[in-house]
Amino acid sequence: MQPLKLGRIEIASVVELDMPTSPRFLFPGVTPETFAPYVDWLSPHFYHVDTDRLRMPIQAFVVRTPHHTVVVDTCLGNDKQGRVAPDWNLRKGPFLTDLNAAGVTPEAVDFVLCTHLHTDHVGWNTRLIDGKWQPTFPNARYVFNRSEYDFWSQTQDEEQKAIFQDSVLPILEAGKAVLVEGEHEVTEGIRLEPTPGHTPGHCSVHLADRGAEGVITGDMMHHPLQMLEPERCSRFDNDPPLARTTRRAFLERYAERDVPIVGTHFAAPTHGHVLRHKDAFRLSV
Repeated sequence: MQPLKLGRIEIASVVELDMPTSPRFLFPGVTPETFAPYVDWLSPHFYHVDTDRLRMPIQAFVVRTPHHTVVVDTCLGNDKQGRVAPDWNLRKGPFLTDLNAAGVTPEAVDFVLCTHLHTDHVGWNTRLIDGKWQPTFPNARYVFNRSEYDFWSQTQDEEQKAIFQDSVLPILEAGKAVLVEGEHEVTEGIRLEPTPGHTPGHCSVHLADRGAEGVITGDMMHHPLQMLEPERCSRFDNDPPLARTTRRAFLERYAERDVPIVGTHFAAPTHGHVLRHKDAFRLSV
């Protein structure tokens, strides 16, 4: 992703993992024929026709304002156990080196915003130091939606329990967490915009400065296919009817406006504008 400027706000991507993904992993029942009507613009950025694979990176976003440095979602993390996907378990990746190459040290981060608390959005909240999970960003306030926190703190899912124990609870124990409700202004120009359905407290991140606006989606949409087919849910949506309603309302709200949409799992170019397309939408690229 090329850095995106919104007034004095700059957004840059740090990719942790970018592997071709089977469409069935995300959307049960889809076939190459599902994508055929849309290949003219989904390919080559978002879908590989020849291999029938999606491009869906796991990435964090660094947001710089005149006064603060913010990280939105923290990917998978290293040394994490109990993850179902083999490539997500016990990783030894260079994410912090890549973050430093983007000009950001962990100590320089003022806020960490988690759109929700799934494994690929909270992993680098913590890192293993002397056998203990410690906040990766020691000077940051970590902002979690309260209903999201409450939901996952009571989960009986074994993988999600492990995620909560190693990537969320240590932040609370270190006194670094801020639990918020509804629409919440994090700091000037950055607010959380509720977009529930994928998870109960899922939020997108709205950015604004000097008349310019943009939104980081989180997993309210995983892939541009869901702009063409807003009714299509991923297998990971907690409340599919609510996810559908939220997604269509979001697309209606931002369609034909000069508001770049930054897709958390969208491959480069990663951001574009919402255009109307027949009775649905598409992403300009």
